[in-house]
Amino acid sequence: MTLALVIDCHTRELLGWQLLRSGRAGTAAAALEQALISRFGSLGRVASTFLLRSDNGLVFTSRHYTRLVRSYGLKQEFITPHCPQQNGLVERVIRTPKEQCVHRHRFESQTHAMRVIGDWIALYNNRRPHRALGMITPARAYELAA
Repeated sequence: MTLALVIDCHTRELLGWQLLRSGRAGTAAAALEQALISRFGSLGRVASTFLLRSDNGLVFTSRHYTRLVRSYGLKQEFITPHCPQQNGLVERVIRTPKEQCVHRHRFESQTHAMRVIGDWIALYNNRRPHRALGMITPARAYELAA
């Protein structure tokens, strides 16, 4: 199974996620669309362009994904190949659900995994204070930034 996450790097909020059997462009696209709905309430071109940063994986460089990104008025930025430290914040945030949720459960099915991961993401965004945010939650950081 592949877990695709979309993170607001300013607030550390996990905005979109998908858990699917394969890590294809459609998985990342679905996570991106969920993030846009979460942040803006609907799909469509965003009012002001913002940056989507990722590694150079085939999923993020595929025609399907890059076309989708452009259709929403977003701009893509890729880290330098073989330099994961340029994406350190994202790599760290991705490590957190793996350590605190995924690796601690024995999932019976994809549905079970989605429920447990969804519950954990809600806790992460709304109840778990973050040291990097001055001990407030990502949801509160977004409220304060708005």
